[in-house]
Amino acid sequence: MGRRCWRRRALAAACLSAALLLLGAATRALLPESGNKALGSGWLGGKKRSPLQMLYDLDQGSSSALAEVHRQRRDLLRRACSRHTRRQRLLQPEDLRHVLVDDAHGLLYCYVPKVACTNWKRVLLALRGPGGADPQAIPAHQAHAPGRLPSLADFSPAEINRRLRAYLTFLFVREPFERLASAYRNKFARPYSAAFQRLYGTRIVRRLRPRPHPDALARGHDVRFAEFLAYLLDPRTRRDEPFNEHWERAHALCHPCRLRYDVVGKFETLAEDAAFVLSLVGAPGLRFPAPPPRAKAATAQDQARRLFQDISPFYQRRLFDLYKMDFLLFNYSAPSYLRLH
Repeated sequence: MGRRCWRRRALAAACLSAALLLLGAATRALLPESGNKALGSGWLGGKKRSPLQMLYDLDQGSSSALAEVHRQRRDLLRRACSRHTRRQRLLQPEDLRHVLVDDAHGLLYCYVPKVACTNWKRVLLALRGPGGADPQAIPAHQAHAPGRLPSLADFSPAEINRRLRAYLTFLFVREPFERLASAYRNKFARPYSAAFQRLYGTRIVRRLRPRPHPDALARGHDVRFAEFLAYLLDPRTRRDEPFNEHWERAHALCHPCRLRYDVVGKFETLAEDAAFVLSLVGAPGLRFPAPPPRAKAATAQDQARRLFQDISPFYQRRLFDLYKMDFLLFNYSAPSYLRLH
């Protein structure tokens, strides 16, 4: 990562004014402990090196193979941002709503729904609790309860800046179309999502289905995948309100070309990447909830393939264009089952 790169992080964070955020992608300062005692003694009382310092040590020393993987991912993201983004609007504090804060351990985590975010919220809650807490024992509804974990958007500009300079910032991403297929199955094809279906399913049926049945209009329980995609591509959808977080693009939730992410984890390597983050935190007794087995991951790929096989090439191309930036920024190839040409 290099000392010069770490120093640049402070320069952009200092551009945070009282009203607007102007945050650079490759800007944050971290010096060795002797040169930056504030980072070594702030939230940890000087007794323990921060996760950001731990990552700095790995980058300056003989990196492990996994540390090298994450260094390459940071470099790929930085180059992709430089290549594919031009002028961008200034960030408002509200744009940081998805960035969760752990002051006790010096962590900033941007959560992306359908990318193990429930389990990461469980882990952050377990870190705040007594030693030895089991993240898996925390019910999902508690993990998602508003206010359980503070958001970076809740702090003043000066406090936002301080955390951006000193904390380890990470996110987890997923192949965009598998994530989209997972969101559809979870929210529109499961009976326990009745409230979500009444909110969004009825809207989709009313707008896109000719002569809908009254039951479908009332419940929104039988939305087809093609209707869901047509809703996403309809210009009225984003004109009326922002995308729901379950299908909003990861880059629109986490702004990786404006915020510097130290670790870019991937759903496809969830176990290894989660263990890497927890090793930086220094929580050897804390276990990330077991990710889906490889066989289940393959099943998710097959399910996405089956859902998309009935979608016309025209709509496949339009949808790929809608999510193209996530493919480019996070180094995902277009799925082989798509007919884009």
